[in-house]
Amino acid sequence: MKKSEAPHINKDSSPLSVFLLFFTEIFRLLVEQTNVYYQQHIDGQDRPSRLLPDITLPVMMTFVALALQMGHELKDRLHDYRSRLRELHNPFYGETMTRDRFLHILRFLNFTDNSQSPGEGEEYDRLWKLRTVFDKLNEDYAKFYKPSQHLAMDEVILKFKGRVIFKECFPKKSFRNQNLQSLR
Repeated sequence: MKKSEAPHINKDSSPLSVFLLFFTEIFRLLVEQTNVYYQQHIDGQDRPSRLLPDITLPVMMTFVALALQMGHELKDRLHDYRSRLRELHNPFYGETMTRDRFLHILRFLNFTDNSQSPGEGEEYDRLWKLRTVFDKLNEDYAKFYKPSQHLAMDEVILKFKGRVIFKECFPKKSFRNQNLQSLR
């Protein structure tokens, strides 16, 4: 950690404070762009609908915390997290955020203003909707984190049968599992 950039972070800092060091600006971006996307949706409607309040930074952080918690408690459907059935009931989700508010944020969650879409062409960036997030994270990692000499790297290659536009080739990589050679 570069002390000049984040003097309030030290070895006794909580994981949350370190997390917020890197992601507070991304939360602000999410709040801004989600509200912009919702406003664009409202403006594009023929008939007026009930206008919901803007999403704030604490509400967005609560939304992300709930989404992360849902990853630890896997259920079949999104609505099962708020089920009243005794077998599935967990009051945590309903007490933290209403179902309608959660679904509203999920529906309009956005990282980039869609009206700023780049045109097709040779220089087209397929990840343009997430480019701001990547750039901000790279900037923050360079600003706040300086790796020490005791750094370990590990990688895992998993079998994937889906389709992606980009492919990575590791010609000198030895595969431990014969099934993974079909990825080459």
